[in-house]
Amino acid sequence: MVIRYLVYTTPDLRAHGGADAYLRTCASRAVLDLLTNKWVCLVIGGLRPGTLRFGELRRRLDGITQKMLTQTLRDLERAGLVHRAVYPSVPPRVEYSLTPLGDNVGGLMDAIRVWSETHIDDIRAAQEEYDRKAGEELQPV
Repeated sequence: MVIRYLVYTTPDLRAHGGADAYLRTCASRAVLDLLTNKWVCLVIGGLRPGTLRFGELRRRLDGITQKMLTQTLRDLERAGLVHRAVYPSVPPRVEYSLTPLGDNVGGLMDAIRVWSETHIDDIRAAQEEYDRKAGEELQPV
C-alpha cells in the first residue's frame, strides 16, 4: 500500500519583495508590460555599446518613428533604465545611456534578440506548417 499526499506549496515571495507576476494585482506586471515591447528591447540593445545621441539611436533602429523613439526613451528613463543627459549648447545636445539597471536587463534583451535572429527560420517554418494545416481543415470535402 502506497499513501501519497498532494502538497500545495507557494514560492517564498520574500526573496522578490512580495512580487508574484502570476497574480493579477502584482505591480511587477507593469515591468513585464514595459520590457515586452519590441522597441524597448531594441532601444536597450542599441544603447548597450555606449552613449548615443537621439539621431544616432534613431538611425540604428531602422523603422522607428521619432514619436515612438521619444516615447520609448521617456518610458525607459521613468523606469530608471535609461539616463538622459542634456548639455547646454546651441542647439542643446542630448545623450542617452543605460543606467546600471538598464545595463543589467540589457543582457536579457540581447539574449532574446539573438535567440530571435537564430530561430527565425524555425518560427517561419512552424507558422507555414500551421497555416497549411489550418487551410486544409477549411477545405470542403
